[in-house]
Amino acid sequence: MRNTYTAVQVTRPGVLELVERSILEPGAGEVLIQVEACGICGADAGVVEGRQPGVQLPRVPGHEVVGRITALGVGTPSFWKVGQRVGAGRLGGHCNECDQCRRGRFNLCRDQPVVGSSQDGGYAEMMLVRSTGLVSIPDELGSEEAAPILCAGLATFNGLKKSGAEAGDLVAVQGIGGLGHLAVQYARRMGFRVVAIGRGADIAGDVLKLGAHVCIDANAEDPVARLQELGGAQVILTTITDSAAASSLVPGLAPQGTLLVVGIGKEPLSVSPGPLVAGERMVQGAITGTPFESEKTLDFSVLAEVRPLIETMPLERAHDAYQRMMSGEVRYRMVLTMAHRE
Repeated sequence: MRNTYTAVQVTRPGVLELVERSILEPGAGEVLIQVEACGICGADAGVVEGRQPGVQLPRVPGHEVVGRITALGVGTPSFWKVGQRVGAGRLGGHCNECDQCRRGRFNLCRDQPVVGSSQDGGYAEMMLVRSTGLVSIPDELGSEEAAPILCAGLATFNGLKKSGAEAGDLVAVQGIGGLGHLAVQYARRMGFRVVAIGRGADIAGDVLKLGAHVCIDANAEDPVARLQELGGAQVILTTITDSAAASSLVPGLAPQGTLLVVGIGKEPLSVSPGPLVAGERMVQGAITGTPFESEKTLDFSVLAEVRPLIETMPLERAHDAYQRMMSGEVRYRMVLTMAHRE
C-alpha cells in the first residue's frame, strides 16, 4: 500500500510544482479523501500568483474537490462512511462554536479554513477535510461535472435564491464564463426571464442554447440602455472582477432591483447614490454557501439538468490547465482528473 501521494503545490509565486507527499492520518473531526476530480477556479490565482496575503507556502491550491473517503478521524459523524463519494468547496468546514455558527450562519463562520488557501486543496491525489465541510455527491453526477458546481454552481445558484427575484422577473447575468454559463442555466430553470451580458458576438450561440432569452454584446451596444428598454432588471448577477463594469450596470436595474455581486474585483465598486435613492435599488454580496446549500445546488442541478461545460486535463498537467483557464480560452470550466496508483 502506498504511503505517499502526488500533489501540485505552489512553491513560490507563479510556480506550480509536482511533488510527492507523505499521506497523513486525519485528525479529530477530519476525513481523508482520495481525490477524483478538482476544478480550477479563477480564485486560485490569488494563491498561485502570490496576490493573496497571508498564504503560507508551499500550498496546494484547489477548492472544487470531489473524491472518496478513505479514512475517518475521531469524532466524525456516523453518516460519513469510508468509500462514500463526497465533495469540498471553498469553505473548509465551520467550527460550530463562534457566534455566527450559533446563529446557524455556517457560511459566515469566523473560524473556518479556506480550502486551497489557508489549508491544502485538491490539486492532489489525497486531501484532508473537516467533516463539517463535507458535501454528499449525487450518484447522477460524474465527479468531473460535479466539481465545478461546488463553487461556480453554488455561488450563482445560492445567490439567485437569496436575491428576492420571483418567477417571471427579468434577471441579467453579467459575465459569461465559468460562473456565468451556470448562472444562465440556473436562472432559466428557476423561471426567470434571462438576459446574458458579455463581450463579443461569439458568446451568443452558447448562451441562447444554455437558456438565455436575450444576449447583449457589451462591445456592440449599451447594456444599460438595452436593460432599460426591457423594463429594467430585478436582479443583475455580476460574476466578473471588473468593478467598474459591474458598477456601471446599476442604472439598468428596475426600481427596488438588486446588483448581486459574486465576482470579487480588486478595485472598489463605484456607485452613484442617485439611482440607488431614486429607485430604492440595492447592492448586495453573496458568499458561496454551506454544505447543505451545496447539496441543494447539486440536487437542483440533477433535477433541472444543469451541467457545467468542462474541459479536463490530468493532474500532471496542472500548470497547462491553469494557464489555459487564466487565458480565458476555456469553455467554460477546467477540471483536473486523477489517475490513482495502488
